[in-house]
Amino acid sequence: MENYSKISDAEWHVMKVIWKNPYCTASEVIKALEGYKEWKPKTVKTLIRRLVEKQVLGYEVSGREYKYYSLINEQECIKSESNSFLQRIYRGSIKALLLNYIEDNNLSKEDIEELSNLLKERK
Repeated sequence: MENYSKISDAEWHVMKVIWKNPYCTASEVIKALEGYKEWKPKTVKTLIRRLVEKQVLGYEVSGREYKYYSLINEQECIKSESNSFLQRIYRGSIKALLLNYIEDNNLSKEDIEELSNLLKERK
């Protein structure tokens, strides 16, 4: 089941913590987000609960603690989100995405050379 596109921006922050620290508790997620997000513990617990309901997170009960882990692969999730973005914004056109990015950003010589080499390799 592809749950990737169902992950909200706020839930992505929780997922990044759990991908980095599998089998962590809600308290550990809250602590990891301290200073980065001004969320109350209840907010983080709500996000975790939603991710469990969406079958994106699983958990194990260890004594009185719940240890959360991802049910989806981080790279697959990023790939799916990228494809969803490409479809929604650029109608699936990688060329349009790249042209828009290149025209709106100052690329260094190194960036241009790296892009050129990547394109040559793909030929």
